[in-house]
Amino acid sequence: MTDVLRMALPLTLWLISFSALYGLHGLVCAADWPLASGPAGISWGRLAVLAGAALAILAQLVVLMALGWTRLGPAPGFMRRAALTLATAALIAAIWTSLPAAVLPVCV
Repeated sequence: MTDVLRMALPLTLWLISFSALYGLHGLVCAADWPLASGPAGISWGRLAVLAGAALAILAQLVVLMALGWTRLGPAPGFMRRAALTLATAALIAAIWTSLPAAVLPVCV
């Protein structure tokens, strides 16, 4: 049973971080954070969204490294390969869904 939870953790974490990141994006736009200039001329809204995206990617990296560690990951075999594959897919998904936060305007 714990192996199934280890397999579900990366994609569940991605789903939570995706929802939180775009929820934060909505709050930033609703509160007019992009109008307030922050450090180095970057708006506070963009900084908040970029920090959320970086945190989501970092969390996925930590999960991938933890599942790759023999002590925390599943036993060698199919479950281990499946958990690592799903963790890699979740990391790629986190990067892909966070990319618009870095390259597109915060609020249009």
